Amino acid sequence: MKFFRIPLAALFAVSLLLVNVQLANAEEPVVQEQMLVNLNTATAEELSEVLVGVGSAKAELIVQYREEHGKFSSVEQLLEVKGIGIATLEKNKDRMQL
Repeated sequence: MKFFRIPLAALFAVSLLLVNVQLANAEEPVVQEQMLVNLNTATAEELSEVLVGVGSAKAELIVQYREEHGKFSSVEQLLEVKGIGIATLEKNKDRMQL
């Protein structure tokens, strides 16, 4: 009986370590690569996928504004699009490029 205790205890200890390693890996935050969108070339679909708080309707307005007024000269110019406010601009500054 003693012959089986030590290997069983070792096996149990190793299994506990493996469970703890799996739990530690499960708790690691998932880091997503942040995508960039070009305001002057992106389609409405691309804009709505990348920009936070911008759905398909607002994305269409951004494209329409760009077609009527030409390329954006700054990301702040996005505030001239109906439905885009300062909060939306601030949430997305790191996601936009010209």
